[in-house]
Amino acid sequence: MQPTGTGGLSRRRLCALCGAAVVGSVAGCLGSEGTVNVLSAGSLATTFEEHVGPAFREEAGLEVHGEYYGTNAAIRMVEDGTKHPDVVVSADATLLRDRLYGNGTDWDLEFATNSVGLAYDEGTEFGERLEDGEPWYELARETGEGDLAISDPDLDPLGYRAIQAFELAEGEHGLEGFREDLAERVYVEPEEPQLLTGVEAGTRVAAIAYRNMAVDHGIAYREFPDAYNFAEPELAAHYGTVEYTTDEGYTAEGRPVVYNATVLESADNPEGGRDLVEFLAENGTILEDAGLTVPKAIPRSRGEVPEGIDP
Repeated sequence: MQPTGTGGLSRRRLCALCGAAVVGSVAGCLGSEGTVNVLSAGSLATTFEEHVGPAFREEAGLEVHGEYYGTNAAIRMVEDGTKHPDVVVSADATLLRDRLYGNGTDWDLEFATNSVGLAYDEGTEFGERLEDGEPWYELARETGEGDLAISDPDLDPLGYRAIQAFELAEGEHGLEGFREDLAERVYVEPEEPQLLTGVEAGTRVAAIAYRNMAVDHGIAYREFPDAYNFAEPELAAHYGTVEYTTDEGYTAEGRPVVYNATVLESADNPEGGRDLVEFLAENGTILEDAGLTVPKAIPRSRGEVPEGIDP
């Protein structure tokens, strides 16, 4: 069964979300030559604001001005001219290549990976029972409508990975109808950087999140099994047995979580953008401190990478 969009997202709704983006607090006052404008996956908001941005400013003397959305939404904004960043950062390396190669860039650099699991409130009955060893999927089926959050699968790879994880878990644990059941009862958060707000506020018991997001917020995290945590490259073929088709008709196969970045041909500050991508390639320790994973195979480049960046 091929998963499809649940509810659909109109272009009007996408545009309405543009006004609610998280904008980087380290926005520079130095003008375009002293600032690198970044349009990034929302899961990296804290990574850039609290880790990469300050370190890059200290090393390169350049400010990072970041805006953070679901990667699908960010790429749509580049495609329709709503946003004009120097650097685009994606939470799905293949998505960036499918949508922007030949339409703004012809290269990218993979710089980190991640895992998918549950970020949860330890003080709830859900959290207590989870820590007592009860299977997450049995607890999830007992949650009330809106108690469990996912990001919007039409805007964000984390959202469609949540739906794909439900389907893989259904097969892994013999849970008939599990994917459809959870897709109908979860709360869909349209702004990825706000995904864990409800868990922190006590209005949600848990959210399907990346590991680094739980680290960012100091929230308990339970990684999904390898069969559906999208963290194991050797299971890429298995992940690829599930799909999600967005409201605009883009079909994303399940695949390991890999972050990549590129500098657009239309960048106002291409040199600064290249410096930032090179910085991501050379500073894995900073990324790991932010809760990401940088395996031995990373960084890794694709396409016609500018001189000085290719690892």
